[in-house]
Amino acid sequence: MNDELSAVPETQTSEQVAALEQELEVDGVLVGIVMGSESDMPAMEKAAAELNRRGIANEIRVMSAHRNPDTVAEYAKTAQARGLKVLIAGAGLAAALPGAVAAHTELPVIGVPLTSKTSVAGGLDALLAIAQMPPGVPVACVGVDNARNAAVLAARIIGA
Repeated sequence: MNDELSAVPETQTSEQVAALEQELEVDGVLVGIVMGSESDMPAMEKAAAELNRRGIANEIRVMSAHRNPDTVAEYAKTAQARGLKVLIAGAGLAAALPGAVAAHTELPVIGVPLTSKTSVAGGLDALLAIAQMPPGVPVACVGVDNARNAAVLAARIIGA
């Protein structure tokens, strides 16, 4: 095994995260909103609108757990060091994005199941994919297409 790889810790201690935060530019954003496709934007903008109404800084990114897995992993791994406190991930169909994000961060992740023209039973496929995460990879789940509730929950988590 490569010594460099074996020296890289699986998780970061709070001291390591604090040191990394000082090295990185932290811009005051507290909530990250991610979605798998541009077509998810109309539903997920409702989360941003609610956070903005509450004065909570947020950022929106489009990244697919299937098409851009390395981007998703990097975003989730660096989120805490960049000052984020909660991540909201919207996804439809197989709805892998919330779980993929949760697999790479210790931050709370809120999943938003989204409907699409090919959804099963009005988004039940995405709802079950998000709600039925394996042990050790928790994802909170709000109602189908209810990104606003995800923002309300995020605000409660950060105490704003």
